[in-house]
Amino acid sequence: MSELNGKRGAFIVLEGCDRTGKTTQCKTLVTKLEQANVQARYMNFPDRSTQCGQLINGYLTRKDDFTDEGIHLLFTLNRWERMKEMEKLLKSGVNLIVDRYSYSGVAFSSAKGLDMEWCKAPESGLLKPDLVILLTLSMDALAKRIGFGDERYEVPTFQRKVVERYKMLMDDQYWKAIDADRPFDHITEILYDEVVRTIENVGDKPLGKLW
Repeated sequence: MSELNGKRGAFIVLEGCDRTGKTTQCKTLVTKLEQANVQARYMNFPDRSTQCGQLINGYLTRKDDFTDEGIHLLFTLNRWERMKEMEKLLKSGVNLIVDRYSYSGVAFSSAKGLDMEWCKAPESGLLKPDLVILLTLSMDALAKRIGFGDERYEVPTFQRKVVERYKMLMDDQYWKAIDADRPFDHITEILYDEVVRTIENVGDKPLGKLW
């Protein structure tokens, strides 16, 4: 999985409502891949380390306010900021395990009432993942997760709307829905099998573009 044999890396995204365990699972998957001598890198969106990401962080932690349209475009810009780096890594054989992507942006913004097609438009042309894993969780289980409610969107009624938008975005050709209300290690095993299968199958395929 390097430039030497011409194989590109796989682009894999974990999506889902807040507090479904995406971040921890992504990092665990990267560790397992590295232990198996497979090149892997963890990324997450929003990337709060960039200038744009700092504005987003201020919004999410309720320090700043933007219009719904404005914050959506900031989230989109945050993804475009990383695009060249992501493409370079993938072409060099590094597998990217990404915590949230464009689907979160569209799901959350359209759940607030924005038109879904309008939300998708500025994301068009971004790299398309090879696999999107949607971690699902009941609202009761979600509300019991540690830290739920700390950030702006962590409200059960809103999260239900987000789940409905995810269902509208799902594409069975490259999406998998997995129940996250199970022991962590068990979920990791399921995710790891899906990730390895994807890595094995995409090496010769060109990178795609969203929408």
